[in-house]
Order: sequence, then C-alpha cells, then structure tokens
Amino acid sequence: MQEIVGVRFKKLGKIYFFDPAGFKLDKGRNVIVETARGLELGEIAVSNRLMDEEKIVASLKQVIRPATKQDEDLFRENEKKAQEAFKVCEEKIAEHGLNMKLIDVEYTFDSSKLLFYFTADTRIDFRDLVKDLAAIYKTRIELRQIGVRDEVKMLGGYGMCGRELCCVNHLSDLNPVSIKMAKEQGLSLNPTKISGVCGRLMCCLKHEQDVYEEKLSRLPNVGATVKTPDGEGVVDDVQVLKEIISVKMEKDDTTIRKSYKFEDIEIIKNTKRKDVKAEDGVDERELKSLEEGFKRTDDI
Repeated sequence: MQEIVGVRFKKLGKIYFFDPAGFKLDKGRNVIVETARGLELGEIAVSNRLMDEEKIVASLKQVIRPATKQDEDLFRENEKKAQEAFKVCEEKIAEHGLNMKLIDVEYTFDSSKLLFYFTADTRIDFRDLVKDLAAIYKTRIELRQIGVRDEVKMLGGYGMCGRELCCVNHLSDLNPVSIKMAKEQGLSLNPTKISGVCGRLMCCLKHEQDVYEEKLSRLPNVGATVKTPDGEGVVDDVQVLKEIISVKMEKDDTTIRKSYKFEDIEIIKNTKRKDVKAEDGVDERELKSLEEGFKRTDDI
C-alpha cells in the first residue's frame, strides 16, 4: 500500500495521483507539484489515502509544498497575463492570415511556458506565429490544436435540455459515444436531434447507456411472443425506462392492443432486436462523423 493524494489542475479536469511527501492535505487545498510541464498549482481532489501499489501505473512524483498566499497571488497574476497574451495572439493570427480559432491561453506556474489552445479545420503552419510570440514574451511557446469537444468544455454553454453542458458541469472524462447507444435508447437517428453543442453525439447518451443495457437484457424485444394475464400475444412496443410492454393479441378475429408491466408478463419466445434505421433524408456518413474521436489536452 502507498499513500497518495489526487490533484486536479482544471475544473472537472482529470485527477492525477501524487505522493503527499508527509503532508496532510485536505480536499480543496491548493498545492505546488512538479509535472512534465514544470511547476504547477493544483487543487486537492482526493485527500490522503492508501492505494494498492498494483493500481499505480508509474512512480509517483511528490507534492513539493502546500500553496502559500504568494503562490496563489502568482497564479492569479499568471491568469491576468494569459488574458493579455490572448488578445496579442489574436492580433498576430490576423496579421499572418491564419485560418485558426484561438480558444484559451495559459501560463505554467513558473512562467517557463506559455500555451495557446486553438481549433482549426486543417493543419496550420504557425512557425512564424510562434517566432513572433517568443520574441514578445521571451519564454517557451507551445501551440496546441484541440478537438471540438475540448473547445466546448473550455468555453462552456447550455444544452438543448436547458441545463449547463454535462462536460462543463460534472464530466471529468470525455468518453467516446457511439451511434449504437442512440439506437439502443430508441432515439431518432437524425444528427440535429442527437448531437450536442460541439457537433458530436451528446455525452448524456454515454452515462445513460448502462441503465438501458441492463433493462434491455431483461425486457422482450418487439416481435417477441409473450404470455399475459389475458392470453398470448406479440410485443408491439417497449417503453424501456418505465418497463411497460405493449402487446398485440388476436381475439375473435379482432386485433387488440394492451399495455402491461413487465413483471406481469412472461416471455415465451424472444426475437432479435431490430436495428433502428436513419430517418429519410439523413446522410449515414453524417451520422458516422458524429462518432469521430478527439484529442485530449490535459496530460501532464
């Protein structure tokens, strides 16, 4: 067993483990640690605890010290300087006529590096831009191209549900989402209805998927033969979340439909779940493009 603390460098960013180096660190406390980018100020997201060494992938770096008031003042000063650098970089981008969109700028804690995050549809030759920025700020300059999901996570916003975006509000990891999830959840396969602000499949499809998979493993599929209190019939529709089964039955040469709770029926013969097709006029290639991957930006 090894004692660890978890440190987060951005709101809802990935949590990294460090050796507390004998410090007792409560959740929410700021600390100074060494990362691949140099010294950084981070916030304790997981207080001191023991962890099996088998679960620790690499040797842990130590916490250098709890952050002092001077450290926090320096951090805030770096944030102000980064805002000024944002304006300067936008002007330089316009001067060079580069087809790129600047998203965010940040200094490392020790000011040894200035990072610029941007999006672009194609590869950008920004060598001249880097030279100009290095001449102005006299420090190491790094331009990092990010994906649309990371862009929206940085900028924030609200979804079609009217609530703050999941990636901004509570999701620390942006997990891949597939068209299969939309199919199993019975959603309309129309890109305008299942894509989020970022233009990719909505993240909520992922964290609702486990519930759907568990229920679908028990519920009958459309077309299955079932036994109900009123006799045998064929499943006509399934309300997955409510576990309500609509059954079609033939009685006296008349077709009747009736809904039952799942617990009140018995599956006699199940069928293979039918694949949901895209709506008329919807390009299948456009649907697949919603599943495209993205580049993470929070590695240390």
